Amino acid sequence: MLKRERQSSSRTTKGNEIDQNNNYDVNGTQKLSTEEVMRVAGARYVQFSSQGYEDFYTPMHHFGYALSGLCGEETKDVEIALLLLAAAEKVGYQQFERASRLLLQCEGIASFKGTLVQKVVCYFAEALRERIDIETGMYASKGNQEMSHYVQGLGSNLAYIACHQEVPFHPVLQFAAIQAMIEAVANESRIHVIDLEIRFGVQWTGFIKALAERKKCPVELLTVTAVGVRGKQNIKETGKRLTSYARSLNLPFQFKEVIVSDMQDINDHLFDEIKDDEAVVVYAPLVLRTMILRPRCLENLMKVMRTINPCLMVVIEVEANHNSPSFVSSFIDALFYHSAYFDCLETCMKQNKFKVIIEGLLREGIWNIVAAEGSERIARSVKLDVWRAFFAKFGMVETSFSNSSLYQASLVAKKVCWTTLDRNGKGLTVGWKGTPIHSLSAWEFS
Repeated sequence: MLKRERQSSSRTTKGNEIDQNNNYDVNGTQKLSTEEVMRVAGARYVQFSSQGYEDFYTPMHHFGYALSGLCGEETKDVEIALLLLAAAEKVGYQQFERASRLLLQCEGIASFKGTLVQKVVCYFAEALRERIDIETGMYASKGNQEMSHYVQGLGSNLAYIACHQEVPFHPVLQFAAIQAMIEAVANESRIHVIDLEIRFGVQWTGFIKALAERKKCPVELLTVTAVGVRGKQNIKETGKRLTSYARSLNLPFQFKEVIVSDMQDINDHLFDEIKDDEAVVVYAPLVLRTMILRPRCLENLMKVMRTINPCLMVVIEVEANHNSPSFVSSFIDALFYHSAYFDCLETCMKQNKFKVIIEGLLREGIWNIVAAEGSERIARSVKLDVWRAFFAKFGMVETSFSNSSLYQASLVAKKVCWTTLDRNGKGLTVGWKGTPIHSLSAWEFS
């Protein structure tokens, strides 16, 4: 089972990316990244399983002979990850007693205060432990209330600002997204932006500045409408900041809110104030995935967007498959994805207090992917190809990003040398050391 999932989760990267993304220790020895350690463990597990090592209850010394070329710390990390993968496969087969014994070994070796690999293993091990306890009736599920922070993404707080400034994924895609939207409204004087997840609104400062500096076709009015289901006060504060910034640049600007108790309440009439002479663009950053669990809600939103008929809809999503019906498949994809993300946080985030907050949010996501099921399973990201098939049902046509958009994104990506930016059909993916993290796509309604 794990062999099939391991092969289906294999990474594809450009040949030259591996060389330029290597990391080295103080002695100049090449080190494996957290995600690479996990992949080595996956490959070793498949190898050992094919050789008949189905039980991993015995001491791990015999693995060391097969891990030549790794330093002592890396060997230990790989062995811990092997235990985690073995436990996950046993959970997939509902062999909970065997999985529990493997986790005991894993928990006895790994530490939250150990290497980054050990920390990630601990997060996944505790989620596996809770899944076992839930499945065997020893523990009641936490329920959706524990996922409030995860549903809200990073929230509107200082941790979000720090993450936005220091972690490259969002800025890389936002620069490309904003450039695409600027090009879409290049000949329009009245522009209306609908933001489905505005948070602090930092993405719009560059957009406002570009429009204020535009000589050809001066802007008569820019309207930003923020759609939200929570934190109305934060949205108001965001509106005040954007209004003040636009005023400082002498750009005619107004800010509107569409606040609903639930996204399923979105309807055409909430946008009746959109004028016929306004060019509309829609921005959907990391919001559609929160509705995968509720297809009717998602379909309703897309029908409303189709009725509005924007000249462009830009979508940013998690580029991972966390919605597989196979537990092992989702587990492995989540393990590789979060390993890369934690590695990025360790490299990029300078202020530990904010890094701890972001790690806590990722920890909630891990718990939800691994331990929750049914309506409690909110973390259900899918890859761009799945979104393409979904958007096609609503007459949406994907458009390519211009060379200017790609240039803007590449400038930001180059600031952190391990950030990878790749084309995905007409869309883009940004990642860490070759592992995709987020996707960006742009759409028109036919």
